[in-house]
Amino acid sequence: MKLELQISTRTRLFLTGFIALLICAFAASAAGIYLGSARDVIYLLPGLMVMVPPSINMRGSISGVLASRLSSSMHLGAFEVEFSRDSVLGSNLRASFLSTVIIGFWLGLIVSGISVVFGIEGLSAIDYVVISVVSGIISGLIVMGITLLVVLVSYRFGLDLDMIAAPTVTTAGDIVTLPVLVITTLFFVTLAPFLLNVLFVAVLLVSVACVVYSVYLDEPVFEINREILPLLLILSFVGTLAGLTYTLDLEQLIEFAVFLIIIPPFTGLCGSIGGILCSRLATGMHMGEIDVKVYPERTVLEQFGGSYIYALFVFPLIGLIAQEASLIMGISSPGLFVLMSICTISGFVVITMVNLIAYATAGLSFRYGLDPDNFGIPVITSTIDLVGAGILVAVINILI
Repeated sequence: MKLELQISTRTRLFLTGFIALLICAFAASAAGIYLGSARDVIYLLPGLMVMVPPSINMRGSISGVLASRLSSSMHLGAFEVEFSRDSVLGSNLRASFLSTVIIGFWLGLIVSGISVVFGIEGLSAIDYVVISVVSGIISGLIVMGITLLVVLVSYRFGLDLDMIAAPTVTTAGDIVTLPVLVITTLFFVTLAPFLLNVLFVAVLLVSVACVVYSVYLDEPVFEINREILPLLLILSFVGTLAGLTYTLDLEQLIEFAVFLIIIPPFTGLCGSIGGILCSRLATGMHMGEIDVKVYPERTVLEQFGGSYIYALFVFPLIGLIAQEASLIMGISSPGLFVLMSICTISGFVVITMVNLIAYATAGLSFRYGLDPDNFGIPVITSTIDLVGAGILVAVINILI
């Protein structure tokens, strides 16, 4: 009876994650279709492509950490729907918003520096910083709102937040961040230089205020951000390298613009599958159900297998959706079989790395007394952005 109950529970959890990933595959493809439709803007402002992966990644990472931490608090019985200063929910929401502003400013500086080094023209350093912070705040608030809604619904109906938070949050980041980033860019590039300089000063002051508040004025926020902020500062740089990878191969991507449609759902679903795994590993370690060992135990290997089963269904689906979208939009494509092959081969290679990185990150952080909720999802999503970009571009060049 106990064995049957365990099998039933695992099946229900797997199907919950599977349904969430299927929904997210279609939703994230909508973001890809938008990116494909903005190919002319990207061609004129190639620096925008450098900013796309890290901007999406930071939305997913910050809100993913928020959801993962709240999920663990639910499993431990510490979660309450309470927004006070010292509550778990209130302090995590404040920490997420402050991180969004600080990382947005840092990201703008990184992208501008990389653009200068590699001779990518079109936008200035002030443009990058203002666009990054303003678009980050707008999209960040929306994605945090969606995350909060998912958390409250999960809490109300007794759903396992580990299985639905990562797909929902990463997909929300894809759908919201891309149009906000493009529209914000188009708006600010038309502003007079004086107004843009005034906005830059305002953005600078707000960013400094957020740093001061995080460090000196709110102890619960400081306890959260002292682990996550240094990590996000490093990983945001990794994300820009992913954007640079796409930008350096931009002519190929523009020639077959259907590849632009693939990018958001491909990276988003890699991050979603990795996010589910990270959340499950973190919760298992917090609950004492998973022991940290050099070689993963059977429970962990079963979760690895679940990731591959997810991949077997969702990555060919991405290619199918992209092909149909290219036919409707009149976008050039190498054909359905090639697209599905590119997505599937790239996806399985990336998911193999996801499994290894997720377990290593969660295990090391837990062993050294750090919270794996703070490290797993950001490390996975940022690493997969860069590794996934390299693998996807490599497979495209091999098969085309």
